[in-house]
Amino acid sequence: MCPVIFWEVIKAINLNQLLEKAVRNNTERIALISNNQKITYGQLNCAVNAVARLLKDSGVGKGDKVAIMLPNIPEFVYSYFGAVSNGAVAVPLNTSSTSYELTYLLNNSDAKILITLSSHVKRYEEARADLSSCHRVIAVDLLNEDGRLIAEACGNRLSFSSVDIDPEDPAVMIYTAGLTGKPLGAVLTHRNLANQARVTQAITQRKPGDVALAVIPLFHTFGAMTNMLLELVAGGAILMMDRLTMDSLFSAIEREKITYIAAVPRLYLGMILYEKAAKFDVSSLNLCITGGAPMPPDFMLEFEKKFGVRLLEGYGLTEASPVCSFNRFDTVYKPGSIGTPIMGVEIKIVDENGRELPRNTLGELTVRGDNVMQGYYKNEEATAAVIRNGWLYTGDLGRMDEEGYIFLTGVKKRMIITSGFNVYPREVETVVNMHPAVKNVRVSGKADLMRGEIVKAHIVLNEGQKPDEKEIIRHCKVYLSPYKVPREVEFVQKLSE
Repeated sequence: MCPVIFWEVIKAINLNQLLEKAVRNNTERIALISNNQKITYGQLNCAVNAVARLLKDSGVGKGDKVAIMLPNIPEFVYSYFGAVSNGAVAVPLNTSSTSYELTYLLNNSDAKILITLSSHVKRYEEARADLSSCHRVIAVDLLNEDGRLIAEACGNRLSFSSVDIDPEDPAVMIYTAGLTGKPLGAVLTHRNLANQARVTQAITQRKPGDVALAVIPLFHTFGAMTNMLLELVAGGAILMMDRLTMDSLFSAIEREKITYIAAVPRLYLGMILYEKAAKFDVSSLNLCITGGAPMPPDFMLEFEKKFGVRLLEGYGLTEASPVCSFNRFDTVYKPGSIGTPIMGVEIKIVDENGRELPRNTLGELTVRGDNVMQGYYKNEEATAAVIRNGWLYTGDLGRMDEEGYIFLTGVKKRMIITSGFNVYPREVETVVNMHPAVKNVRVSGKADLMRGEIVKAHIVLNEGQKPDEKEIIRHCKVYLSPYKVPREVEFVQKLSE
């Protein structure tokens, strides 16, 4: 049986060429909206050039790693493209990373420089003594105070000649949870990301005049692709929001005439349940995308009925840049399906020995195509474990029907997905075990309507120790990002097998 293939030859380009084309075709159009500030594609280009020159003057060159720990603000886009313009590799980091996590991430990535906010510099300073290569930090909000980057760069007509970049060169390194308890850096090439941006733009039918709401963090591969890269290809505008309430979300949709949202199920469930939703005009919306975690089929139908807009579900993972499959505007909707493979991607369901299974037989999803990562940074063993004969073994279980629609049924690997973020229990267990009162721990996911799952810890205490749940949680907050911290702690006499 042959795997389903959606394929069209696409000329490979790099991310710099992608941005150059977007600027050339949309110079005067609005690219970014943030805090009532509207930035054109031409101004965006000026700011990117300014950051690129700064990084070059700081000694950053081709192949160097530039860590970016920023929320959804224009400076994220400036820094991301400023880095790749130098031929460097952008390393987006979760803004909630603790100094403990930051030490590992900066050292493992061999980052040469960190771009962040002035309010985050303290975490860098706490880690500085243990850093092997990252000896400079740039507080980009101070650098760009009152829009100085754009004003000076455009005023002086500064330009920057990007270096020669092959589509196969690394562009971005995204850290994802690892089975061993330490995050792994998935290396994505210019080809991976540029091709994927154009394919997803074609599927979603985005175009100039669209206004996307970017609420998923851009440091997350789902956010970067569906809310930044594909919108730049489309020539649309990106409304950047880092924190939101349901009221501010609906107000933004009405005020800015938002046409497109890509987010995790939690956001759409919140919209359905929001009692004041009827007060707002959301008629500008023409497409919403859900991903990162399964969306309950009943709620998908309820969302479409309540707001009168299509909600399409897709599937992907960091190692695949990230999109692998998608539902389409013009195809039959099958409740619970993550759609069919996107153009340029093959998907097959295999058994334990890698043999393709008949349709409607449960097995592991494997993926091959232009979207598959180059590998895990400095970890050949982990790379070989997931990429075999060109196929990426996702660790997700499912089936494919006769028409090529894919349905997920579970995960092969021990993992928790909470609000679209992957958490490997081993990493949390390592931190919990650092508490002196803990003898043993088992971390697992607990079903939760809004988040998909929450992190729960079952703990066996050392004799004579009596910490409460709050003490364990406080301990975890010192070392772990908030989404990894257990939301529930249960003390037990022994752990179940």
